[in-house]
Amino acid sequence: GGQIFFVHNNIHKIHFIANHIQKLVPEARLGIAHGRMTPESLENEMMRFVNREIDMLVCTRIIESGIDIPSANTIFINRADMFGLAQLYQLRGRVGRADEQAYAYLFIPKESALGRDAQKRLKVLMEHSDLGSGFQIAMNDLKIRGGGSALGVSQSGHISAIGYDMFLQLMEQAVAELKGEPIPEPLNPEINIPVSCFLPETYLPDVDQRMSIYRRLSKVTDIKSLSDIKDELTDRFGPMPQEAENLVLKIMLRIYAIKAGVSRLDATETAIRLMFSATHITRPEVIIEMAREHSDTMELLPGDGLKVSIAAKNGRGAVVMSKKILKELVLRGTC
Repeated sequence: GGQIFFVHNNIHKIHFIANHIQKLVPEARLGIAHGRMTPESLENEMMRFVNREIDMLVCTRIIESGIDIPSANTIFINRADMFGLAQLYQLRGRVGRADEQAYAYLFIPKESALGRDAQKRLKVLMEHSDLGSGFQIAMNDLKIRGGGSALGVSQSGHISAIGYDMFLQLMEQAVAELKGEPIPEPLNPEINIPVSCFLPETYLPDVDQRMSIYRRLSKVTDIKSLSDIKDELTDRFGPMPQEAENLVLKIMLRIYAIKAGVSRLDATETAIRLMFSATHITRPEVIIEMAREHSDTMELLPGDGLKVSIAAKNGRGAVVMSKKILKELVLRGTC
């Protein structure tokens, strides 16, 4: 017989699911695979599956691409309604890579609990099961999501897709145009921190994947979206190396800097210098008041600046202190 993938895209409950399956089918040899395992453990588990020492692999969608195991001819996808159409198509493609008949089973709640779009996605997937049906699935996916309306109901995600801050920014620009008022340029702060910030090739060997992640990070406007990308990277590629962690922190500083009206941040182990944008700061008195309260470590600089003296042990410590100061400025409401 063939082998089986059981996809459960929730790391916190994956062991519970595996134990439940083991109770239902005691004779089955089970393995578990997800992105938060060490590279060695993940590789060992996958090799056991390839060598047919495992009958069923309980895993996250880490198997979505780059997996070619001809002996696997069955896939179960738990809570299929939570996946996108392209993801389901990719997962379905993990089986049926040999001459044997392949099977894909999608587990969903009661149909009454499914959203309209989820029902449409599952229907399209069932209708297009032939070889080379990817184009038809992509076209149907476009019809379901809609195209061309940035904020309209035909575009996936609505406000959540672009972020609440971006939505407000677009609305402010539209209102300003109607009133004939000048539209301020979006703040694009310069962040200089004493640590290396990049995605190492050893972590993401594929250049297209690295570029895709860089593009997504460059568009992040809120902390939750940044956290989601970090969780996704950890799930797909394992624990992040220090350089990648630093990159996430740098993006976080940028988000807080925009909210605080900071146009430039320079951090070292001994001092943090902040320069504020006069066109984006609406309450400069907050900065003055903060400098007075911390007169032993803070001083105002000419040209809308603030210097904070620190004693960080290393570059990472300077980054943490920078985050703390920016968060305090945001809470006090400089903008």
